[in-house]
Amino acid sequence: MSKKMSTEYGQICISDDVIAIISGIAASECYGLVGMASRNLQDGISELVGMDNLQKGVEVQLDGDEVRIILHIIVEYGTRITEVAHNVMGKVKYVIESMTGLRVMGVDIVVQGVRVASPRDEAGRGA
Repeated sequence: MSKKMSTEYGQICISDDVIAIISGIAASECYGLVGMASRNLQDGISELVGMDNLQKGVEVQLDGDEVRIILHIIVEYGTRITEVAHNVMGKVKYVIESMTGLRVMGVDIVVQGVRVASPRDEAGRGA
């Protein structure tokens, strides 16, 4: 499914995958998020998806001009999960509304795992 809009110049069609990618990129910029998790759990193991497949950890439900987004995430060990989730919710809602013009009815977070950040991640943060 996709969102179609008509303007005086023609039609605009925004794919669900585009909304999912935008959501994944916005979420990945939040502190405390290690990455997106695959929505398909096999054997109870959550798989960390790479930057090329961010949309695999995102579900998009469109209803007219409204959208609900479900994010499957993996958080960094030692961070407050509720704070990370609230930050991700706010960031994704803001970015989707500002980039697409759609109204975000909700951003649901499914925490599928906790991981220790690698030393390379820590060095990149300047901590």
